[in-house]
Amino acid sequence: MGFAVTLLQRSRSTVCAVVGAATLVAVASDDRDTPPPQPAGACMPAERFAPADPAQAVLVKYLSRRFLVAGAAAEQMVEAAYRASRDVGLDPYLVLAVIAIESGFNPIAESVMGAKGLMQIIPKYHQRLLVAHGGEAAIWDPEANIALGARILQEYVYRAGTIEAGLQYYNGALADSTAQYASRVMAERERLLEAVQGG
Repeated sequence: MGFAVTLLQRSRSTVCAVVGAATLVAVASDDRDTPPPQPAGACMPAERFAPADPAQAVLVKYLSRRFLVAGAAAEQMVEAAYRASRDVGLDPYLVLAVIAIESGFNPIAESVMGAKGLMQIIPKYHQRLLVAHGGEAAIWDPEANIALGARILQEYVYRAGTIEAGLQYYNGALADSTAQYASRVMAERERLLEAVQGG
C-alpha cells in the first residue's frame, strides 16, 4: 500500500518509467504466467487520446469538403477560431463565417486593397495589434491571423454596439444601409450551424 501511495504521488513520467522497466523485466523473464506487455501508447497522457469536440469534428469535415482544404489545415483553422472566439467573447461560428466570406479559407488570400490572410486584415490599420503578435509577418500565420481578426471584430462590435454594425465596420461598409456584408456573414453562420446540427 505504501508503494502504491508513493507511486501515485510521483509524476506521470516517473510512473511510466517504472511501468516500462517492470514490463521489460517481465518480458525478459521466462515465466509463462506473465501478462503481455502494455501497448506502446499506454503511458501517453490521456488528453492526447481525448476525442475532439463533436461539433468541431463536423465543422472540419464540412469546411474541408466545401472549401477544398486539407483536413489537417481545416482542423487547425477550426481550433484557432474556437480558441480566438473564447479569448475575445465571440461566437466561433461567427468567426468561421467571416473567414468563409473574407477568404474562403485561403490563408494566402490578398485583396487589391491590401487585406491579407484568412480574415483579410489590412496591416496599415492595425499596426498596434500586429506589433503585439510579432509584427506584420504574423498576418500570414493562420492562427495569428484568426486571433488578430477575432480581436479586431470584437473591438468593432463593441464600438458599433451590435454584431451587424460590427460586421459592417469590419468590412469597411458602415455606410451601407442594406448591411449586405453582415447579411452574407450571418447566412454563412447559419449554414455552419446547419452542417453541425445535421452532421
